[in-house]
Amino acid sequence: MLEAKPKAFLFDLNGTMVNDMVFHNHAWHLILTKDLGANISFEAVKKEMYGKNQDLLERVFGVGHFSQEQIDQISIEKEHRYQAAYKKHLALIAGLGDFLEKAKQSGISMAIGSAAIPFNINFVLDNLNIRNYFKAIVSAEDVVNSKPDPETFTKGADTLGIPYNQCIVFEDAPKGVEAAKNAGMKCVVLTTMHTADEFSAYDNVFAFVEDYTDPILNDLFL
Repeated sequence: MLEAKPKAFLFDLNGTMVNDMVFHNHAWHLILTKDLGANISFEAVKKEMYGKNQDLLERVFGVGHFSQEQIDQISIEKEHRYQAAYKKHLALIAGLGDFLEKAKQSGISMAIGSAAIPFNINFVLDNLNIRNYFKAIVSAEDVVNSKPDPETFTKGADTLGIPYNQCIVFEDAPKGVEAAKNAGMKCVVLTTMHTADEFSAYDNVFAFVEDYTDPILNDLFL
């Protein structure tokens, strides 16, 4: 139950606006196992896909295993592979186009709050021609501490000039919902990669939806 109509929507990108996480999963799994020799399963990689690319590499291999130059090279190679595989499938999650337009017409400010690098954010926003909806974009390069730290979302809200408790976050990952909770924000969860039971630790979830056609989202505009 919402106390009042929200004044801002903060969107995670991958798995929340576009249903692309399996493509990220495949790209990471191939690089980690085939290129870098890690002994890690596809499912284990899925659980590590939150935060910055550097954070993921450090969780798998340990801090200091790669130089910053190597991390940057691995990161951009992974994103090139992801984009090459996903581009022909690139599309907004069902209903999102209409939802963004309704939010804009309702005077709700919107921002992107993603752990993706700008290279990937631009890939989605520009190929789908939706950049005009967003007054702020917070990427991996704009924060010191990635999710579940709240910085990604608090920085987005600060840029919009909206109090944290008047923001609704759209997320698909437990660590993203945790970041929203740490920011004092309610969350709508897209069940593109995770099931509702995987979010049982969090009490800030307003709704679970498969896509943006779910009627419960109308409550955000009341």
